Amino acid sequence: MTRKKVKLTYITNDSARKATYKNRMKGLTKKMSEMSTLYGVDTCAIMYSPYKSPPEVWPSPLGVQQVLSKLEMIPKMEKSKNMLNQKTFLSQKITKAAEQLKNHCKENWEKETTQVIFNNICGKGVIHGLNFGALNDINLLLDKKMSDIDKRIDALAKAPLNP
Repeated sequence: MTRKKVKLTYITNDSARKATYKNRMKGLTKKMSEMSTLYGVDTCAIMYSPYKSPPEVWPSPLGVQQVLSKLEMIPKMEKSKNMLNQKTFLSQKITKAAEQLKNHCKENWEKETTQVIFNNICGKGVIHGLNFGALNDINLLLDKKMSDIDKRIDALAKAPLNP
């Protein structure tokens, strides 16, 4: 049975909100236990409840103290090496997207130029109507394809023959 998407809005019914909180709390502690068991990592949770005045801790107050003391012992440089602020995160995403755009543009250029070459070979294209830049692009692509073919021939020539 599939689950339906939960609308993330405040639950106005008090009993439904309390029951949902209790179920989510069980699910969270189960996931923390699974992470601790499967991956061997130290986990803890401190949860402030509107229904209980002292915070709930998992797995135990002593376990939480041990995890927090380990966290405090890690040098500040080590803690912050993988942390990003929003500006750095966005600049990394922009750089990655720009690189992907550049790669896609290069692929499209190769495909379009290859299509022009094939159309010209088949007699469908008109190469004499192209400007110098387009002809230069075709020349560059043909040189690249020829070097790829030469590399492939060399690799096949060096490969041992299987009888």
